[in-house]
Amino acid sequence: MSRSTQPLSCYHCGEAVPDDLDLHVNILGQQRPMCCAGCDAVARAIVENHLEDFYKHRTEASTTADSLVPEALQELSIYDNETLQKHFVHRQDGDLREASLMLEGIVCAACVWLNERHVKQLPGVQSFYVNYSTHRAQVTWDDRQTHLSDILKAITEIGYQAHPFDPGLQEDLDKKERSLAMRRMGIAGVGMMQVMMMAIAMYLGEIDDGMKPGIRNLLRWASLMITLPVILYSGQAFFLSAWRDLKRRQLGMDVPVSLAISAAFLASVWATLRGTGEVYFDSVTMFVFFLLVGRFLETSARHRAGQVAEALVRLSPATAHRKSGAGLETVPVAELHLGDELLVKPGEAVPADGRVVYGRSHVDESLLTGESVPLLKQTGDTLVGGTINRDSPLTMAVERLGQDTVLAGISRLLERAHAEKPAIALLANRVAAWFVLALLILAAAVYGYWYWKLPEDAFWITLSVLVVTCPCALSLATPVAVTAATGALTRQGVLTTRGHALETLAKVTDVIFDKTGTLTQGQIRQQHIEVWSGQSADDLQALAAGLEAHSEHPIAQALRSGVSALTVEIIETEPGQGVLGRYEGRLYRLGSLEYVQGWHPGFMESRLKGTRVYLADQSAVLAAFDLSDALRPGVQSVIKALESLGAKVHLLSGDNEASVESVANELGIEAWRARQLPEDKLSYVKAIQQQGRMIAMVGDGVNDAPVLAVADVSVAMGQGAQLAQASADMVLLSNELDRLPISIAKARETMRVIRQNLGWAIVYNLIALPLAAAGFVAPWMAAIGMSFSSLLVVLNALRLRDRRR
Repeated sequence: MSRSTQPLSCYHCGEAVPDDLDLHVNILGQQRPMCCAGCDAVARAIVENHLEDFYKHRTEASTTADSLVPEALQELSIYDNETLQKHFVHRQDGDLREASLMLEGIVCAACVWLNERHVKQLPGVQSFYVNYSTHRAQVTWDDRQTHLSDILKAITEIGYQAHPFDPGLQEDLDKKERSLAMRRMGIAGVGMMQVMMMAIAMYLGEIDDGMKPGIRNLLRWASLMITLPVILYSGQAFFLSAWRDLKRRQLGMDVPVSLAISAAFLASVWATLRGTGEVYFDSVTMFVFFLLVGRFLETSARHRAGQVAEALVRLSPATAHRKSGAGLETVPVAELHLGDELLVKPGEAVPADGRVVYGRSHVDESLLTGESVPLLKQTGDTLVGGTINRDSPLTMAVERLGQDTVLAGISRLLERAHAEKPAIALLANRVAAWFVLALLILAAAVYGYWYWKLPEDAFWITLSVLVVTCPCALSLATPVAVTAATGALTRQGVLTTRGHALETLAKVTDVIFDKTGTLTQGQIRQQHIEVWSGQSADDLQALAAGLEAHSEHPIAQALRSGVSALTVEIIETEPGQGVLGRYEGRLYRLGSLEYVQGWHPGFMESRLKGTRVYLADQSAVLAAFDLSDALRPGVQSVIKALESLGAKVHLLSGDNEASVESVANELGIEAWRARQLPEDKLSYVKAIQQQGRMIAMVGDGVNDAPVLAVADVSVAMGQGAQLAQASADMVLLSNELDRLPISIAKARETMRVIRQNLGWAIVYNLIALPLAAAGFVAPWMAAIGMSFSSLLVVLNALRLRDRRR
């Protein structure tokens, strides 16, 4: 049918496409018609930001071209679409939302501070942290009070660009940043060499007194022409950053640099126009070139420091093999649904979290847990998205997708740790902000002194002071070190989830362990059941399994293992004690000796070795279940390693005295307590803290969550209860306790590196500033010195990434 009888409709807004207009955008693999330049621009923005799912899930045509102004703001509102948000937004309790963002335009710690301060002022924003090393931000907001597009618009208002994090887009942005930096360096480098040749010619001409004024002026004008692109293009980043800071009435690190460059350039232009006076075109081009080289090397080092976080988010594959009635189809992971059956071929990554339905194979989880030996997976075993199937095909059922997967959770926790700043970093940033103000005041004083004493030298000495003392190294000292250290620990299966964790862990004096699932393997097995009623052991076992049907504790799992549980109404659960339930109208208690003694005060048991759980109704104690749990391999060496680091080891457990004492004696732990309820553990920890000691609490299970939260630094086992992990500052993903002394040693090394960096930054400025103010540092030397200082700090921090203990 001809176009005149049935006009084309705009794929974006649904309006008719004019006959004389030929605008098309490739959407979902096809060329789609557009009715105007506005729709074309927005559609292209959607495609370029990898948001084509918008067109799959929308229920009506998008707004017309009349409402597309301003286009940038309309583009940002797309991110409020709930269907799109399921790919990058994590929904918390109620209306709380959490997302990871990529920021463009960050060049120094002042940029980070400005963004954080600006966004946190928005209503409904709970937290907003920017990681300087990766330029990624973690934001939590109340969706009733503000929307994601409002946050993105607020960032745009202060001159930066933000996008929801996407690994592919992040890689593109990194390449774009690197390419732009290299072009700027190239132009600055070529300009510097050309201007330097002319500067040498003029210098030699002055010595020989043989250069004619016309030739000298020609060389000056040529230097000006060559310096212009260096200033306007290569130096653009410094000026834009400084202008953003000044508009917000802040003094960032690029303010003194931009002031020095622009002052030297304008003074040189004035001298060239007048035909007399000093020109500093050679110094200007050298400023820009060396500063760009230093920033490029710093950026490359930062990217290396953040590679672990980037590697994690790239683990999940883009497509999956889904089984259907028509056979096997390859579909995007974004189109999977809960319950889908997938085929994971050997060598492929597991697309989502789920469970093995059929098959038997080894799966490599090393990038998630640090465990180098592949684990055997067979029917019924869990699979984590992003892990690698090694041997044979596996058929799996999808149980979790998107932001609900383990991999997404780990990435969020790691980003939160990178974004949150330890106290020493906050102090350094505050000092750096005031340092810039002090530097400008000092530069003015230096200029005044030299103008009074030796006017011809006042200008270039002031330039040297402005450049040589830029506090970049001071602000870089902590964030790069923390990012490198957390990356190194993540590779070994230790996930740092809080920014203060490393700083606090380095000061730990006492380590407190829970027993079950922490020092022991958590694979409790039932050894024996002792029956004191007329009921059969099988019936009592089924009743006990029903009472523990909803618990994640290892003891509950042992009681349920291989048993067909009865359906019991759970009335009450007391952490560390037991559970109360009703079955066929009768009440039952299952738990510790003290718990059943609440009904039967006269019931007593002789001292037994091991763990024993009791089942009782209101008339009598019915049975006792004897359980056992083996110690984790190598735990004795872990205790010795901790003691060699100067940490005192404690053992707290809700188990009976006999079981706890047996473990304590075997491990040589002198400080131990049994039958500890959550409130008892809290009191024990607080009592030690009141002595001025720093506590690291290592636990597993829901009943450990309160004490994990109150400890100075808390560590949860990777396979522990989700609540315990959420309350913890660090998570042992590999469940290997030998990572704990490694983490303490790495934390102490990190603090040493940070102190070295801060010390160097302070010493450098104490030496460089007087030398520059005294006139012993030429402007080009100042540029090299400042760049070298920042680079040295970054390289020192990267030792944490490369070295392993």
